[in-house]
Amino acid sequence: MTSSSEFHTYPAPARLSDAERDRALRALRDGVAEGRLSHDTFVLRMELAFAARTPGELAALTADLHTESRWSRALFGTVEAVSGFTVRLRRAWQAERLPKLLLPGPDNAHPLRIGRDPASGLRLSHETVSRVHAELSRQGGLWVLRDLGSTNGTSVNGRRVISAAVVQVGDQVSFGRMAFRLAAN
Repeated sequence: MTSSSEFHTYPAPARLSDAERDRALRALRDGVAEGRLSHDTFVLRMELAFAARTPGELAALTADLHTESRWSRALFGTVEAVSGFTVRLRRAWQAERLPKLLLPGPDNAHPLRIGRDPASGLRLSHETVSRVHAELSRQGGLWVLRDLGSTNGTSVNGRRVISAAVVQVGDQVSFGRMAFRLAAN
């Protein structure tokens, strides 16, 4: 027989607190949101985080997801804001310098064809403009710009037109690399 003194008892590891587990889960969520983890890896690590018993196990799950300090997040946030402002400022500066494209009068029922084709209502002889590039028409009191399957695309205010977009006076429109600002007739 053995006596009770022969059994070694080790202290039980400290139980993980909810705050520790929440920090690890937040780091995993941020990692997937920032594109540093795939969805499958995220799901696997979430399951392991819920099953973890020690702080070391949690630390192993987030070791490759170094989090930034509050100071560095503030610094990068400021740089992003300033960068965004300079982009908007450059666009505004360039937009005022763009040539104006006069919208046809409201009584004009025919659409305005835009392209390199000599039969186009607005002929643009730039290599990035397709032969039959786009069409501007009045529908129900609104101006609608349609891309007609152009090679280099049509955009309104920097966003590519997939099929059609409603436009108005002041909008910046581009056909290939040719840009204009819409103006009233």
